[in-house]
Amino acid sequence: MTNPVVHAFFVGRAVAEALNEQVENAVTHALSELGKFDAEQRESLRHFTSRVTERSDAQAETVMRGRTTTSIVPQGTQTTDLQATIDELRAEVARFRSELQRYRSRSL
Repeated sequence: MTNPVVHAFFVGRAVAEALNEQVENAVTHALSELGKFDAEQRESLRHFTSRVTERSDAQAETVMRGRTTTSIVPQGTQTTDLQATIDELRAEVARFRSELQRYRSRSL
C-alpha cells in the first residue's frame, strides 16, 4: 500500500468495525443482565405472593378451627364470655385514651 489515502480508509474501516463489535457486545451484555434481573424479580415476586398466600391460608384455617358450628354451647355461657370480652375491650380503650391524653399533655 503505497497510497496513504487508501491506507487511511482501510484503517478507518477497521476501527469502525472494531467499535461496532464492542458496542454490539456491550448492548448484548446489558440486555442479558436486564433479562436476568427481570427473571429474578419475577421469581422473587412469585415467592413473596406464595408466602403471603400460605400465611393467609394458615390464618384463615386457624380462625375457622376456632369457630364451632356443630358444638352445642350451654345457654348463657357464650353471652357471659362475650360480655366479659366487651368489658375488657372497653377498659383497654379507656386506658389507651388516658395514656394518649397524658402523652399529649407532656408534648405541649
